[in-house]
Amino acid sequence: MSNDKQFCRRTRREFLWETGCGFGALGLSSLLESDGFFTNKAAAATSFVNPMAPKKPHFAPKAKACIFLFMYGGPSHIETFEYKPKLYPLDGKTIPISTFGRGGRKSVGRVVGPKWEFKQYGQCGKRVSDLFPNLGSCVDDIAFIHSMYAESPIHGSAMLMMNSGRILSGSPSLGSWVTYGLGSVNENLPGYVVMLDKTGGPISGPKNWSSGYMPAAYQGTVIRADGTPIFNLEMPPGMTREAQRDLLDRLREKNQEHLASRADNSELTARIASYELAYNMQQHAPEAVDFTRETKETHALYGIDQPRTADFGKKCLLARRLVERGVRFIQIYSGGAHNDDNWDAHGDMVKNHSKHAGNTDKPIAGLLKDLKARGLLDETIVVWGGEFGRQPTAEYPQGTGRDHNAYGFTMWMSGGGIKGGISHGETDELGNNAVTDRCHVKNIHATVLHQMGFDPNGLSYFYGGLDQKLVGVEGAEPIEKIMG
Repeated sequence: MSNDKQFCRRTRREFLWETGCGFGALGLSSLLESDGFFTNKAAAATSFVNPMAPKKPHFAPKAKACIFLFMYGGPSHIETFEYKPKLYPLDGKTIPISTFGRGGRKSVGRVVGPKWEFKQYGQCGKRVSDLFPNLGSCVDDIAFIHSMYAESPIHGSAMLMMNSGRILSGSPSLGSWVTYGLGSVNENLPGYVVMLDKTGGPISGPKNWSSGYMPAAYQGTVIRADGTPIFNLEMPPGMTREAQRDLLDRLREKNQEHLASRADNSELTARIASYELAYNMQQHAPEAVDFTRETKETHALYGIDQPRTADFGKKCLLARRLVERGVRFIQIYSGGAHNDDNWDAHGDMVKNHSKHAGNTDKPIAGLLKDLKARGLLDETIVVWGGEFGRQPTAEYPQGTGRDHNAYGFTMWMSGGGIKGGISHGETDELGNNAVTDRCHVKNIHATVLHQMGFDPNGLSYFYGGLDQKLVGVEGAEPIEKIMG
């Protein structure tokens, strides 16, 4: 058989095979066309979709915004909100106890008794440390969760876990999931705002407010509560607002040309959205941090009239103003940099916690009271906590410092449909491990998402061939016992 005949025979077979399969595709195309598949695709390719456009949640939400008060470094639960009377008489005694922190695993330890007394507050009679006399007056509006646990006793990975649900970087943070799910009702300010401590940012830095594999529109924007609210926002020398407006119009025209030609326009669309937001923020961000319109009574409520509490007080007041302006998620850091610049009390517990609690107690109480007085607490969920707690024993042979404890610590939540005046779960009698109604970090995330109108196990983003979720493939349930 000649090579020409072999070639012809092969091509005939290929012709029959290809046409046989192709006829099935014709039927599929007809069905898709009747369902409007191609029409919808064409429409999607010829219209601009703002990634921050308002979106509907899965069901009616209890909360419209979230303020996360992040106590970076790891506040001691047994010195703040979880009363452990059996620790006081054990102060200085060495006992058998299994702990695991940055210093590794230990089987014995020297107990450090709590350094503050606890008093009862409110109608619920909740005991709160003398570190927080102002917050004590708010306990009837707070749900304390004493049975928190996580997976890492190391700052970097624990921070990522608390912010993104993962101990490795690269995943969207809680604020990104909220803005992805809800969008923003304010076109002039970011949907997700972060305020850092005056001493600097936390370990891992921007990874803690990253949008991960989501578009950059969902990442947090760092804002300051005084002076220049957002760096690098000023117009370039010689450029007027009219010139900026003209640039945006020309970019939109170019984008429409790309859309009409079905060319990849994702990068250009993202640029337009970022330029548009920057253009609007130049006018509206300075107004948001203009506290001169607030009364003297409001300044005093937040402690802005006192040097010690002025810095954190301004951030808490700005958080309230941002909520009023439709910002979805606000995170405020207490503590930055390293050592005693944050709550990481390895050496002297009294020195460290007196400093940071003293800086934040009045401003946080002021925030809760102000939100409540304005009718905003019902629709704003407030979260307080660090990346972990601290052990009941000393880290070093001398001193009162404590090592990290990721296996038993306290967080609290208020507003946004959360029950007030309750305490949920507990650690053992020494405060070492969560033992009753244990709550993982992902249960906190699930609760926030639920109160903002989402099924935490249903909110997903397709990436890497999977429907990614904040609560992971294992899922997590909200803490029902604290929800109203």
